[in-house]
Amino acid sequence: MSEVPVDVPVIVGPGVVADAALLAQIAGRECAALGVRGTLVHARDASHLLSLVRDGAVVLPGPEAEVRALIGRPLGAVVWVDAHRADGVEPGEGASHLHGRGLSGLSWGIRHALHRVRHTPLRIPYGPSRDQWGDLYVPEGVPRPPVVALVHGGYWRSIWAADLMEALCADLAGRGFAVWNLEYRRPDTHGWHATIADVATGLATLHTPRPRPSGNTARDAHGHGNPAHDDNPARESGPGHDRDDRAGRDRGDALGPNPGPNPGSDPGSNPGLDLGIDLDLDRMAVAGHSAGAQLALRAVADGARAALAVSLAGVLDLVEGDRRWLSSGAVAAAMGGPSAAPGERPSGDADVYGAGSPLLRVPIGVPQLIVQGAADDLDLIDFGRRYAQAARRAGDDVTYLEPPGGHFDVITPTTSIWQAAAEAITAALA
Repeated sequence: MSEVPVDVPVIVGPGVVADAALLAQIAGRECAALGVRGTLVHARDASHLLSLVRDGAVVLPGPEAEVRALIGRPLGAVVWVDAHRADGVEPGEGASHLHGRGLSGLSWGIRHALHRVRHTPLRIPYGPSRDQWGDLYVPEGVPRPPVVALVHGGYWRSIWAADLMEALCADLAGRGFAVWNLEYRRPDTHGWHATIADVATGLATLHTPRPRPSGNTARDAHGHGNPAHDDNPARESGPGHDRDDRAGRDRGDALGPNPGPNPGSDPGSNPGLDLGIDLDLDRMAVAGHSAGAQLALRAVADGARAALAVSLAGVLDLVEGDRRWLSSGAVAAAMGGPSAAPGERPSGDADVYGAGSPLLRVPIGVPQLIVQGAADDLDLIDFGRRYAQAARRAGDDVTYLEPPGGHFDVITPTTSIWQAAAEAITAALA
């Protein structure tokens, strides 16, 4: 673990449209919650901003072209935060780009920057896209640790990414688990089939024996030791490349390079991708948050190997999720476009709900932990309760927890709801 920095520099680029006092309040509140000092500086121009940038800095670049050109330069472990949506931005080696979360993105950027200083997981790509990778965290001093694979949520929208789960990664590693934090292509920019295929492939990756990676096949979370994906001729042509590829199989068949084994096959004793890390893959939980829970449970239903499937505030009924216009139509938008009329299925895939909705896939034949905060969206509470009942009736072994807590409390390590979930995961994998 790296030493915690004395302060987190927050740099506001010229032309950023936001109240200066509010930005200072957001940064100060977040740094205080994390137990670090923060400094906030408004850059006059691109040269001034460049002089302020260093590893661990959080930068709101703003609209000016000269400043935005700096995002792609190799300036170290910088976290660039765009309050507005900015698809396709390629940060320089070692940097990250968060976007589309409004001013709350500044809070997420500070958390992400501090996490990157404190923890250095091994980043392992499983495909050529910049969104096809997982971060592997290995606990210190634990021989052959059990594994928890995490699938982040965000209602299948690309403004949300794997940084959502970083606090859980640190907490679970501290509990003696190896953690596989999975990133994947989201359907708003790549189509539903790409998302399903990526989650299936990403989960299979840990079970896939591979050569020990050299500096050009794996990298740490700062991006060191990995070639630019732009040099890869197999890389997709751009956002939306496979949106119209409806010939893809909706059951999650692995696409692209390194697809991994058939999820139902027996890979034998696998020493953690031949990294010299011996993982206990027979004790592996697959856990997803919100929409990520739908992806995780669907992957397990399709045959991904798991000793436990975990839903954290999951979207577990896609039919009702669409009918109730959950998160402003997130279900229909992810799965092929808006419904023809309220309650009707998207026209692109007649069986997409049947294949994708966890409620319609029971039994899945794997023990399950369903965690739902009592203060969350009432529809999610309804989905969680009805799913647990349906899965039990179908013969699945299901534990249902509904302690006090909201939607993000289930992925916040300091909350009682996460403590209860973590204890249940630990007991199930003991």
